[in-house]
Amino acid sequence: MTAHKAGNPGVEVLSTAMLVDLVERAALACLEGILAPGQISVGTHIELEHRRPVPVGFLVRTEVEVALVDGPRVSFAVRAFDESDAVAEGTHERFIIDRERFEAKLDEKLD
Repeated sequence: MTAHKAGNPGVEVLSTAMLVDLVERAALACLEGILAPGQISVGTHIELEHRRPVPVGFLVRTEVEVALVDGPRVSFAVRAFDESDAVAEGTHERFIIDRERFEAKLDEKLD
């Protein structure tokens, strides 16, 4: 999604919102196969410095590296690159939680 489509008229580059989405997807993929049955991970924090514009049509590659595991909290160092530059870096945090407990809390809010 371009910044223009995200609400910034005339700015035809990769939006920061889409970059955040790519980082979250990479972190999810990193945890895939590690979670026990009945567990999910939820994003709780992201800090991302979007340093360079990414032109429409450029491929973007994200890298996530587990920086810290503290109980259910997993912290990642994250980076993103387009075809010519490093375009972003930061941190992302996810918690590994019980799916049923999470859904029960959600149901309580909806009742």
